Amino acid sequence: MGSTGEYESQRRVPVPPSKPFLKSLQARLKETFFPDDPFRQFKNQPTSSKFLLGLQYFVPIIEWAPHYTFDFFKADLIAGITVASLAVPQGISYASLASIPPIIGLYSSFVPPLLYAMLGSSRDLAVGTVVVASLLISSMLGKEVSPTENPKQYVQLVFTATFFAGVFQASLGILRLGFIVDFLSHATIVGFMGGAATIVCFQQLKGILGLIHFTHETDLVSVMRSVFSQIHQWRWESAVLGCCFLFFLLLTRYFSKRKAAFFWINAMAPLTTVILGSLLVYLTHAEKHGVQVIGHLKKGLNPPSASDLAFGSSHLMAAIKTGIVIGIIGLAEGIAVGRTFAMFKNYHIDGNKEMIAFGMMNIAGSCTSCYLTAGPFSRTAVNFNAGSRSAVSNIVMATAVMFTLLFLTPLFHYTPLVVLSSIIIAAMLGLLDYEAAIHLWKIEKFDFFICLGAYLGVVLGSVEIGLIIAITVSLLRIILFVARPRTMVLGNIPNSGIYRSMDQYQMANSVPGILILQIDAPVFFANASYLRERISRWIYEEEDRLKSAGEASLHYVILDLSAVGSIDTSGISMLEELMKNVHRKGLQLLLANPQSEMMKKLDKSKLIDKIGQGWIFLTVEEAVSACNFMLHTCKAIHVAVDQNAEENKV
Repeated sequence: MGSTGEYESQRRVPVPPSKPFLKSLQARLKETFFPDDPFRQFKNQPTSSKFLLGLQYFVPIIEWAPHYTFDFFKADLIAGITVASLAVPQGISYASLASIPPIIGLYSSFVPPLLYAMLGSSRDLAVGTVVVASLLISSMLGKEVSPTENPKQYVQLVFTATFFAGVFQASLGILRLGFIVDFLSHATIVGFMGGAATIVCFQQLKGILGLIHFTHETDLVSVMRSVFSQIHQWRWESAVLGCCFLFFLLLTRYFSKRKAAFFWINAMAPLTTVILGSLLVYLTHAEKHGVQVIGHLKKGLNPPSASDLAFGSSHLMAAIKTGIVIGIIGLAEGIAVGRTFAMFKNYHIDGNKEMIAFGMMNIAGSCTSCYLTAGPFSRTAVNFNAGSRSAVSNIVMATAVMFTLLFLTPLFHYTPLVVLSSIIIAAMLGLLDYEAAIHLWKIEKFDFFICLGAYLGVVLGSVEIGLIIAITVSLLRIILFVARPRTMVLGNIPNSGIYRSMDQYQMANSVPGILILQIDAPVFFANASYLRERISRWIYEEEDRLKSAGEASLHYVILDLSAVGSIDTSGISMLEELMKNVHRKGLQLLLANPQSEMMKKLDKSKLIDKIGQGWIFLTVEEAVSACNFMLHTCKAIHVAVDQNAEENKV
């Protein structure tokens, strides 16, 4: 089509000065691993201050403890005791879900909260065992070693998996790789948690119906087959007790939701059911009539378990795999819960600090007879509603659990297992977030199907299959977004120099003889071929439209590159091929608002010279003005030529 001739834009797009490779690499690594710039506080500080700031960064309690007040302590005391009333029955219940001795559930609410209080950055997170991790432990390790036939070896594997979960979590935090957890999208977590909650609820029919033998499989079909194949062994006494306690727990939750001031009723309900159930069994000797009880719980604090870590076991790889999976789940839930409640109080928590804190408390926990702990939503919600002001509430909770371990464990001897099943079912029903699924359907159908896939994978397959489906579909979605970026046709908003998507803005008008396209993503090897084909298709579709409408033919194609943050060599090759294809059609390619990174690559590849500096513009408006100038110039030339021809004839 020639050059822009006499038309000259007032502004040219400059090629930014190139930086040395090492400087560019350093800047890229900083953006990837240190987006929050944690080192800014150390600038221009003396060595002694740097040491103190570094200590405060890794041990946040050193920073806030000097400013802690007695008013804060009063609030944290009430919150800690309230959470402890939930932590004790939950700890025992979730341990049974993980197929480990109930006392380990209590141990896990003593040491880890103390460590988190020193290392964590959340003021509201209440540390404890989590139901999904408990189910995963039972599901994944139960296939390797039977918890009933080899209980000691099974518990050793649980501690080993917890150790590797801690190492994995701390490593992510230290290496600043927390963004890996972000691959578990909200839709994935909702579906996975809902599926796990469904399976856990049905598994608790074992306790509700007083069954002794039960399947170790976690799919719905196997669980229901196990339930209905033992109808003759159902215990009506246990079922009546279970239904009564479950009704009580759900009723207290209903009242607490109706009025926020009644939150303590819901918080105290699990402990109340444990006390009532234990008294009922003790007074009626129900254990002699088929109602199963916890039995003896050993008094005393956590025994050391470092020697129980099974590094030499033949099942070590299974423990490592389980540790990584439960580590990811623990982080995803804990950080999401912490950020949610931090938002309510308008403060920020550092995701990498949280990973280090979670990792260290699980490493220490594995050496002190604890299994995986994180930040469960139920405990954190109680802690928040009880008015916690700092992580001291975790210290208060741990102190209350310590008192229970030292003096109160014999009182749980008569606690019926059916009570624990009721507590677990009531907690799980809270994880069935059907409102979130409906919201996903309304906002983004693809997210809904990710959620549904994760849910069905857990319910119909297994927890591991559900997790694999959830992560695979999430990654597939990312790949699709990257490999198939959006391209759109832009039109002019009337009476302005603004150009926007014609799909979104119905009043936008196309510019005669000009096709304006916007690429809405970085251009690189994964999408270069697609973009070349898609842009070519836009061009021939526009030509067909103009021909059928009898309008002026197409002369110029403008690419709006304002959303293209980066481009690689494949993208450069794609632009060169596209330019040649456009020229073969007798059209001219223009570039509008290419970013710094793209201009550097265009310059180094000499593609600027091939396209022509005169065809690269700062804005779409300037590019359109240049095209219109050329069209009018060409039209004027054609008119002049025609007039001369007429005069010559005359």
